[in-house]
This record gives sequence, structure tokens and C-alpha cells, in this order.
Amino acid sequence: MSFMKKLGEDIVKSTKKHSITDALEKGAAQKVSIDSRLLDYPAIDPLECLEGTLNPNHRHDDPDEKAVDQIRENLAASHRFRSFAPVRPKNVAKWFIDGHDYFYAVSELIDSAQENIFILDWWLSPELYLRRPPSDFPEWRLDRLLKRKAEQGVKIYVIVYKEVTQTMNTSSRHSKNALSELHPNVSVLRHPDHIGAEDSVQFWSHHEKVLVVDNHRACIGGLDMCFGRWDTHNQYVVENFAPKTAIRQDYNNGRVLDFQQVDNYVSNQVSILETSRMPWHDVHMSIVGDAVMDIVQHFTERWNEVKKRKYRHDPTYDWLALPKFVESMYTPDLLNLALHRPHHEGLTAKAEKFKNRWHDVEDRVDASGAEARHARHARDEAERGFDIPDPHAMPTGTCNVQVVRSICDWSHGQLIEHSIQNAYLQLINEANHFIYIENQFFISNATLKNGPIKNTIANALVERILYAARSGRKFKVIVVIPEVPGFSGDIQQENGIKVIMAAQWRTINRGGGSIYEQIRAAGFDPLDYIRFYHLRAYDRINAPLGFISQMEINTGVTFHEAQIAQARMWIGDDGFWHQDTVKIKRPSEFAGVDDNNLGMTEKKTVEEVESVNFPKSTALAQGIVQRFESGAPRSDVMVSDTISQHLLQDETQLQDEAWMGSEQEERNCFVTELVYIHTKLMIVDDRRVIMGSANLNDRSQKGDGDSEIAMVVDDTDMIESMMDGNRFLASRFAGTLRRKLFREHLGLIPPQNCVTGEEPVTSFMHAPPIPAEDETHLQEDQLVADPLSDDFERLWHSTARINTAIFSEIFRTVPNDSVRNWDQYKMFLPNVRTGHVANAELSLPEIKEKLSKVKGTLVEAPLNFLIEQKELVENRDWQGLNPSLPIFV
Repeated sequence: MSFMKKLGEDIVKSTKKHSITDALEKGAAQKVSIDSRLLDYPAIDPLECLEGTLNPNHRHDDPDEKAVDQIRENLAASHRFRSFAPVRPKNVAKWFIDGHDYFYAVSELIDSAQENIFILDWWLSPELYLRRPPSDFPEWRLDRLLKRKAEQGVKIYVIVYKEVTQTMNTSSRHSKNALSELHPNVSVLRHPDHIGAEDSVQFWSHHEKVLVVDNHRACIGGLDMCFGRWDTHNQYVVENFAPKTAIRQDYNNGRVLDFQQVDNYVSNQVSILETSRMPWHDVHMSIVGDAVMDIVQHFTERWNEVKKRKYRHDPTYDWLALPKFVESMYTPDLLNLALHRPHHEGLTAKAEKFKNRWHDVEDRVDASGAEARHARHARDEAERGFDIPDPHAMPTGTCNVQVVRSICDWSHGQLIEHSIQNAYLQLINEANHFIYIENQFFISNATLKNGPIKNTIANALVERILYAARSGRKFKVIVVIPEVPGFSGDIQQENGIKVIMAAQWRTINRGGGSIYEQIRAAGFDPLDYIRFYHLRAYDRINAPLGFISQMEINTGVTFHEAQIAQARMWIGDDGFWHQDTVKIKRPSEFAGVDDNNLGMTEKKTVEEVESVNFPKSTALAQGIVQRFESGAPRSDVMVSDTISQHLLQDETQLQDEAWMGSEQEERNCFVTELVYIHTKLMIVDDRRVIMGSANLNDRSQKGDGDSEIAMVVDDTDMIESMMDGNRFLASRFAGTLRRKLFREHLGLIPPQNCVTGEEPVTSFMHAPPIPAEDETHLQEDQLVADPLSDDFERLWHSTARINTAIFSEIFRTVPNDSVRNWDQYKMFLPNVRTGHVANAELSLPEIKEKLSKVKGTLVEAPLNFLIEQKELVENRDWQGLNPSLPIFV
């Protein structure tokens, strides 16, 4: 009998409580040595699979299970928002805007770890550089940092979402293998399984973005530790030959092409010579305090539940002990069930325990030798002007923090909890003056009537606005969302894009029961109360083709060979990576509009992707780069790699930017792209904040869809401010966050240039408890302090209006209010490469003069786009007759 046939029979014969992993280990015992951490197979149990199908409630139907559920229900009923966690006082909380600042803080947090690290991510890229430029900080790549910590004895536990491979390109398999191979102290779980598993999970995902270090500090927000998320306040759109910030896969544009082959992270099929990247705007937060242990509880419950389902017999994967305050809620007979461990393990089941730093007095003194390490770190940072506290000290903060979440049986082994939606509803209902929302989506039910959309956040906004309108009180809501969902393809041809946009229009202003329609029906103008906006940026590709062609002719080295050699130099010779060839997108002659006569997607052929030999060593790579650079006919040191700094308060002028090519080449290199808003944030009255991983749609809000986590922050540290012309006390956390976001969108902050490793490390980049610098005294901060003042409204509206008009005139951006039906759409789309200058009548000086007037990235939402296409918002999908609709909404 062949080895493979025998192995197959072992798998088929596996009985109750055995998995494919067990069978593989048994069948391969005499053939190969298998590291069980690299195996990731679902439990194969016909009886359990049948039970999961016939009885989805099978983990909650026996008396003991019901008793545990009742304890949890009683506890949630005693908490605000019916959350599993109470409000925890005296936390230190700090916000981060955009990946540049947050990922630097992550590098500090992970580097400070002495005992344990928990990571929960939708997507995790082991090769992500946390500090940039990569050439100056090779040691701060995520996998290398985790390896160092594992070698120091830190236990690292990672859970990543196991994607549906037929529809997604995140390659969690690569994430698991790359991390698991670092060190035995690194353990990685993927979940959920989609085929042959006990529970059928077709398209829901684990969507949390969580980091916990030493059960002491934790992070929650919108930023996954993966490619494409790192960005600066400049929202840069392009890179040059030797990219200072984005290494290959990091240079991505989801509107043009989704990520491809992310396990080959040097490869890229988006050409930096002709295609812009898609800027990424996001926020995240980090806390130090009691609420950390609630996040620890969430992670521990998830880890144990996944282990129970997939690796219950595999000692390679630890059971994790819940925080002591959680275990104390259960009787000894019910404790194991509450721990998500199987009954048969008994109370003697060994669980890995880490310090309960915030709930045990004996754990408040760290005797692990941190003092010497902290002293070195503090000495280094003192030279930068920072007084660095001990990262394991127990500071007393001013923030009341409550952890909320969306979970259910498939994701967490518990009954449905949708405390995130509960929090949104209550915070909106309790708002007095102003609400600011940034979110990746805006899909909700505004009417409370039955329909395919179940979450009622939009209805809460309608009710709160109408209450203010009928009372004659000023009340404003500002919502910022992406122009178009971040999926590649043409709007008319891609069904997913159309469905999501239609769902958002049905929420906002169409379909008969939207927010705007209800406010109008009540006799009020919705624009007096709620408005919607997007973000958009411009840049110039530093790629004069004549200049580059001359370098190639002079040296015999192609641009792409030099580009890959540059990346090879950053990778180094540490053995972390090897590949023989790299696939890369080469520029090609523009072939006109696509087969449907639509210019948003270009004709593409297989020949446009070429393979480049990967240098075998950094020495060879350095020689290639030096040879290519020696072929330059003249120096281009005066030419800026990016000009996105002119969106902000740069000291130089756009018209003064140098160029090494012809005027026509420069004109062809100006590009625009939407800024993709990935934030999941609401700020109420400059006093209360909810921030996390949850989108404003059913997938995130219902509880029985994607798993999510968020934090509600009420800061008791108040600052002097204004609201509708009156003196007002805002909370420091909420008020400063909202003001900084507004200043970024309006271009009222200095550029954040990341050119060399000598860039100053600001207070906004450090992890807590180091506070952010107080900027409330700045003149620019005062301009946005009062969100209800007439002066602010004029500034906000005029900036958005001017920016919108300029982008539309130069680039003919879509969506656009002048396009009301599909016929107009086809006529309006420009016959140029995606994002390039479309107005042939404008000269280069005119383009520069107009773009110099763009301030920040704020643009108006074109809510009349395709408004005459009634079938988009009034078809059978919205009658609940499309079973695939929940995937998109």
C-alpha cells in the first residue's frame, strides 16, 4: 500500500475527537518529521459536522452550557451597552492617526515585551516594516522583531483570519508558516475553516485588529499589521525608483488591482512608473490600564475556542488562562466550560498563565529585570527630548474605557453579543451638539421597517436630528467615507461595487426610506444637519521616461532590475527570504478604454507582467543599483520623489518643483487617487469616542457576522473649547483627536516627510503612557475648535468645494455629481490611464496653478451620482430576495 493511500485511509478512519492533524502525524510518523504548528487542518468528525448543521445551537443546549451562558448574560445585563466588560476608570489612552505614527508605537510596544504578546488580525504580513525607510530600519521588520522577542523567551500567540482563498489574496497560510518557523515560542492559529468543518462559516471573517503586550498595554483600532496600511499624513500617492517608504507589495492600489501573490512580497503587479498607489487613512488607539485585561479576556476566549475546535489534542498549542477576575465568576464545575476547554480536560488542564498586572496587587511590581532595559531606552530617548516612563509602570490615567464587541457562536463560542451597535445607538441618542463619523462603509436601516439591512444606526441619527430640528436647536453630523469601495474594477461592471454603493445611497438619500428623505418628509432640509464627504489626493510620478530610458541604455540595467536589486539590499542576507525571480508590472502603451468602452479599467494582457531575476546576495544587488545610477545623464537630486507635501503646510510652492524630463512627460506624470478611509470611528460632542475594528454595516454590527472589537472612551481630563460660539469643556482625548483629524483633512498641519532614518520621533509616535504634545494653543487648532461655528463651517465647506472642483476639472474624477445616469457615465469617463490628467485643454502651468490651490484632501460627496438609475436602489435585492446580499452589506 502506498504511503499516500495509507495516509488517506488514516484520515478517513479518524473518529470522534480526532483531526486530520492527528491522522497526518500518525501516517507520516515513519516517513517525515512534521512540525504540527505548520499544519492547519479542520477537525474531521462526521458526527460533529452533522450536529453543527442540524443544530447550530449545539454548544448551548445542555444544562451546564446553559448555566454558563446565563452567568454571561447576567453579567452583560449589569454593564452599559450589555457588554461583556464594565466601564474601567483611570486608564491612559492615546490615539494614533495614520500608519506612520501607529506602527512606530507598535515597534516600541513589541520591543518592550518580556512575557507575552497577543496578536489578533484580519490580515498580518510578516514582512511589514514598522519603522521606515526600510533601508534605515531593517531590524524593525515585524517578523525579525518577533523573532528577537521569541529568542528572549517571550511567548507569542497570533490568531489570523483564514480567508476564503477563492475570493481573497491575503494568504493567511503564508502568515502562519512564516511566523511559526521563526521560533518554537511563536504559535499561530487560523480560523475559521470553510470546508468540512463542524460549523459552516461561508463568508464571515475575524475582523479585529488587536495587540496586547505583557497583559499591560493593548491596542485596538482599524489598522491591520499588513501591506498597504502604512501611510503618512501627506497621504502620498507615488514612489520613485528607490522608494523611501513602500517596499513592493506595500505599493498597492486596490481600485486598480487587488494584492497578488502576497507571499512573494517583493513582487508587485502595479507599476510605479504609471499607476498611483491608493493612500490609506486610518486611526488606532492604545491603552494602559484595567481595561487591558478585558482585551486579554477577549483574546484568551478566542484562542481557547479555536484550539478546542482544531487542536484540542495537540500539546504544541497552549491553553491560555483567563484573567483571574473572570475565572472567579464561575463555580469549579462550570469553570472549564467558561474557559472554552473541553469537558474531558477536567480542571487539571494545564493553561499558560501570565501576569494579571492590573488586577493583582502582587503583579504590580515587576521584578523581571525591566529596570536595566528601561534605563537604556530612557537614556536613548532623553537625547530626543522625551522623558520616558517605565513601560511596565502602573500609571493612573484619566480615561474611563469600556471594551465592546460583536461576537457569536461561530466566532467565539458564545451567544450573540452586539454591544458595539448598542454603544453607537446610545451614544447617538445621548449626543447634544455634534457627531463626527469616519468609516469605511455607511450602510444601515434608517426606518426601523423590515428589510435586508438590520442595524439601526441610521435610524438613531434620523431620530436625533429630528429631535433637534423640532426643538429649534443647532445639531450637526459630519460623515467621511471613501468615494468608492476599495475593490478593483469599473463601477458599472463590478456587481460588488454597485451593491455597496447602492446600499449606502439607500442609507443616505435614496430608495424611499433614507436619512435625507425622512428629514425632508418631516419638513426640514437635511443639509442643515448632516453632510457627507470623501478624501482625495494628488501627486506627481517622478518617472520621466526619457531620462529612465537613457539610464537603461547607458548601463544595460533595466529600471525593474535596479528596482528589485534595491529591494534585495533592504531584505539583507539573514536567510529570511529567498526567491529566484520576481514578477513585476512593466509599463506599456496605453491601449485605450476597455472592451465596454469604460475608461476606469484599462486593457491588460499577460505580457504586461515580466519576471526579473532576484539577486542572490546584497553585494550583487548593490552592484546592480550602483551601475544603474551611474547611467544618469544628469543629477536629479533636486527633483522631489513626491509632491504630496503641498497638500499640507509646506514651506515651498508647487510651481517651484524641479523636473528632469520634458514638459509633456511631467504633465503625463500628474495623478490623483481617492484616499481610502479605513477608519471605524465616531466622536460625540468632543467628549466621547468609540473606535475599533467595526464598520458601519450589518457585517460588523449585528454580532452574528464578522467578529469585531472596539473601545468607548470618556476622558475626564477636560480642556477649554468652544461649541456654537459658547465656552465649552471638551474631553482631551475626544477633542484633540477630532481637531487633529480636521486639520489633516483641511491641510492645516505640517507635512510628515519620511525620507531618511534621521526623521524626528515626535510624541505622537510613542506608545503610551507617553502623552501626545498639546497642540490646542495653535492657531490652526483654534480654527477647527468649534465645529458648530459659522467660521468653521465656511472653512470646511469652501475647502471641500474648491478641492472637488479642481480635481473634477483636471482629472474628471468619478463619482461626479454631473453624472446622473449610465449614458452620461460612459460619456464622462476620460480616455486616459486611471487617475491621470484628463483635460487636454489645460497647459502644465495651468495644472500646477490649479493644484496649488488644493488644501488638504477633503472633497464633497457627489450624492447625485447615478441618481437617475432607480434600479440600483429599488431592485429585488432590497426586498430580501438576494441570498448573497449579506456578503456585501
